[in-house]
Amino acid sequence: MRKKIILIGPVYPYKGGISHYTGLMCRELAKRHDVEMISYKMQYPKFLFHKEQRDYSNDSFKIENAQYRLHTANPFNIVRTARYIRRKKPDMVVIQWWHPYFAPCYFLLAHFMGRQNITFVCHNVFPHERFPMDKKLTKLALNNGSHFIVHAKEEARELEKIQPAPDYVVTPHPTYNAFRFEGMSREQAREQLCIGPEEKIMLFFGYVREYKGLKYLLNAMPQICGEDDQIRLWVVGEFGSDKEEYRELIRELELTDKVRVQDSYTPDREVEKYFAAADLVVLPYISATQSGIVQIAYGFTKPVVVTEVGGLPDVVEDGSTGYIVEPGNSGAIAEAVSRFFKENQAERMRENIVKEAYRFSWERMGEVVEGFF
Repeated sequence: MRKKIILIGPVYPYKGGISHYTGLMCRELAKRHDVEMISYKMQYPKFLFHKEQRDYSNDSFKIENAQYRLHTANPFNIVRTARYIRRKKPDMVVIQWWHPYFAPCYFLLAHFMGRQNITFVCHNVFPHERFPMDKKLTKLALNNGSHFIVHAKEEARELEKIQPAPDYVVTPHPTYNAFRFEGMSREQAREQLCIGPEEKIMLFFGYVREYKGLKYLLNAMPQICGEDDQIRLWVVGEFGSDKEEYRELIRELELTDKVRVQDSYTPDREVEKYFAAADLVVLPYISATQSGIVQIAYGFTKPVVVTEVGGLPDVVEDGSTGYIVEPGNSGAIAEAVSRFFKENQAERMRENIVKEAYRFSWERMGEVVEGFF
């Protein structure tokens, strides 16, 4: 039976993984239900988020008839939006949650919507970078949820700290295979990026933040390159104010000819070439909840090296679809990378990733949401 669902969260033209996630979830649920997409008129105030929040360069994730109604910092707008939703009488309201900034907005929204069947999709229960009052703010918002979707067992434990006996499902982050716009081969991608066929490419992708542990991967590079001089590292993502520290580390380790840094936001259409060209994707995080980067890698059937933090071990079969190593251990990262190339594990791991396709599919995610009706 078709249900009426209202989905709340960022979608195109908003940038970032959660925007992609929300758009893909909307498309999947719309196959079997009547879905109304409500996005933001204003997501973050400029004084909190100084970078450009929107990217109009690629509308592949565009959701037709999405409504940009919600101004997250305007209580009058939030109340109007809540009353609009209430009049619609949805069977379920699905809200994307990832940061306590949204707590006052979602608290007001839930209060003025009246009694609704609310499902929170928790990308992070608590933020990566904790701050005073974040736990109280998170509790303020999530106490209004009837059901919860989390993508890691660790996130479920965090949820249990603020919710008495929450009704939740732990399910893997779905695969971002939607980035395969052109079906680009490894050879075609390397031609675009001027990478030789003999080079062995590791990829670090996404915003560069301290908790993502890039410095441990850089410190592993001398050992990795000592094992195999053809191995190269591509770092593709925006740096913060500490960019020069990383560049200095690269110079100190004499890696300028081994590490390529692409310091910029990567538009959706540009993502494919980097993953298609790579042999291995490395996530040396020192803390994490889960990561969409693993799922992008899987969408291109690329094996991964991840650290044993957060939900990363939940989605990687050690020795089968990638390797799991100790966080903050450059030697362990180096050993895993060297083993991958030395033992020619690429094809075997690609086959194993393909076998896991349903587990990471949007179809399965749709079934999880339907289980809450």
